[in-house]
Order: sequence, then C-alpha cells, then structure tokens
Amino acid sequence: MSNPIDFYFDFSSPYGYFGAVEIGKLAAKYGRQVNWHPILLGPIFKNIGTNSLVTIPVKGEYSRHDMGRTARFHNIFFKEPSNFPIGTQVAARAALWVQEQQPAKAVDFIQTIYSAYFTEDIDISVPASVLRIAGDLGIDHAALEAALGTQEIKDKLRQATEDAMQKGVFGSPFVIVDGEPFWGFDRFTQLEAFLKNGKI
Repeated sequence: MSNPIDFYFDFSSPYGYFGAVEIGKLAAKYGRQVNWHPILLGPIFKNIGTNSLVTIPVKGEYSRHDMGRTARFHNIFFKEPSNFPIGTQVAARAALWVQEQQPAKAVDFIQTIYSAYFTEDIDISVPASVLRIAGDLGIDHAALEAALGTQEIKDKLRQATEDAMQKGVFGSPFVIVDGEPFWGFDRFTQLEAFLKNGKI
C-alpha cells in the first residue's frame, strides 16, 4: 500500500486553504490517503527568524494580490478576511481534538473552518465561532468546549508544531510524501508529477 501524504497547515494561511481544497482530490487520484497536520506557524517563524508574509514590506503587498489571483486561476472561492492574519490556536486545538475524538468528521471540520474564514469572513480565533461550526457538523459541542482550555490539548498542539519543525516544515501548506518535501500551493503541480511518476 502506498504511503500517505502528510499535509501540514495553519488555518491562517490562504495558501494552506487552497491546498486543503485540492489535496484530497489529488490524493484520491493517485490512490493515497492524507494525514492532516494542524500546526502553528508563529513558533516556526520565530524559530527560523522570519514573519508572516503579509507583514513584510513590498512582499506583503504582492502576496495579497497573488492570493486573489491564485484563487481565480484555480477557480477556488476566496475572500480576504477583514481581520488577517489571526491567531489560530483555538481552531488548531479543536482540529486535533476532533481528529482524536470524532475522526470521521475531522476532514469536514478542517475544511469548514478554512472555508468559514476565507470565504465567509468568520473570525475563527473566537472560540464561539469554532464551537458553532463544530455543532453544525454534529460534533460534540460541550465536550469540545471543555477540552479547548485544557493543558493536555495545548501540549498536543505544541508537540505537533515541534514535530513538524523536526521534519523540516517551515510554512503552510507543506507536504511530505515518500520523504519528498513540497512547500507551497504553487508546488502542487510538482507534487502531482511526483505522485504520478515517483520522481521528478
């Protein structure tokens, strides 16, 4: 059986959102499963001495233009949120919890959270927003709410981010398959070629 695709993402990443829309279809086309890894880019950026792309002069202006253009090119609905970027600790903790407690709903939850932020301008840094989305998907709202503030789930997200750094992850989306790393949604064409041929 083929190895799964490891897909690392931060919910504040527009390119991570684009990747989340496409990765499942790409995996299915080549008979792969996807391991979804919610992480936090903040600690990673601090570790490597950089900042969010949109906060960097000149490059930030270009990136905002490119986000819209990329969405149009790939026919992905996208609206830049009014509050961007944001902290995504709550959403990432929730995703980890759903993956453990209600795994059959995890991918839908991840994609719905992404869509809420990047198509409906819903502030997913607010726990109430995340909990409402969970409830709408039939996820145990009360149990998730109780779990979000626990040290256990905080530690799990911290460990997931540290594990990602150990594997060389430094952005979102970041894909590793058969030991080959691909950073960025703009590398999905290369990713597909690799999945198809086993090499590039």
